[in-house]
Amino acid sequence: MDISVVAAGREDDSPIEEPLRVAVLADRLGYREVWAGEGATWDSFVLAAAIGAATEQAVLTAGPVPVNVRDPLTIVRGAASTAALTGRPVGVALGTSSKRVVEGVHGRPRTRPAATLAESAAAARALMDSVPGEPIVPGSTFLRRLPPPGGTVTVAAFGERAVAAAVEHSDRMLLDIVSPEQVRMLRARMLAAAEKAGCTPPRLAAWLPAAVDPEPESLRQVLRSVVGYLAVPGYSDMFVDAGLAEIVELAAKGADPETLLRALPRRPRAR
Repeated sequence: MDISVVAAGREDDSPIEEPLRVAVLADRLGYREVWAGEGATWDSFVLAAAIGAATEQAVLTAGPVPVNVRDPLTIVRGAASTAALTGRPVGVALGTSSKRVVEGVHGRPRTRPAATLAESAAAARALMDSVPGEPIVPGSTFLRRLPPPGGTVTVAAFGERAVAAAVEHSDRMLLDIVSPEQVRMLRARMLAAAEKAGCTPPRLAAWLPAAVDPEPESLRQVLRSVVGYLAVPGYSDMFVDAGLAEIVELAAKGADPETLLRALPRRPRAR
């Protein structure tokens, strides 16, 4: 098992430059990969380029980026540009994101998310392997000038169609904020999809908030990063399955983050 570090800007009162500090520390401690997460504050490719300039050895992965907001060429071009500037392999992670991000932040319609994810993953997979001198996209008169970014393609997946897209077009399938039971269930779904498609299953990756020897402030920071997902479709179902139905209901009714923080258990519930 490999352990990597996610350097993502949290949408709270944390310092804006915190992701860069996290990445520099992770690189110094010998972590082999740093993910440059994307949100309302940071563009993942700009952040990845800054991380590459400030670190020495970590491989970079940008995203997950929402496929209803960025087209496949934009995604792969961002990775190739970052790789050219940093001299590091750069991978891309794709996801459907949520309605509140795609429509509420970007002002784009979040239509056909599963189909768009599959289409984008297939196109990005092909573009990641193209070389200088080839058309930048099939049929274009513009030629590729940058070398391929050299990194992996990761697809964030929960639902069956997203899992199928990850199996068919990615090197890794990403799970975000999941319980051990949910990991087992989703891994089984991935293996079944791979068997049905007659292909080798991708590796499995999981994003999990963690703190080493946490103080109360650390625990609060971890929990604060979770509460924003409580009312998001897909995530809310997983929290219900994990025994947090009452808190999910509070979030659905519009409870503020402080109320949700107070309601969250400080240790896992027995099931």
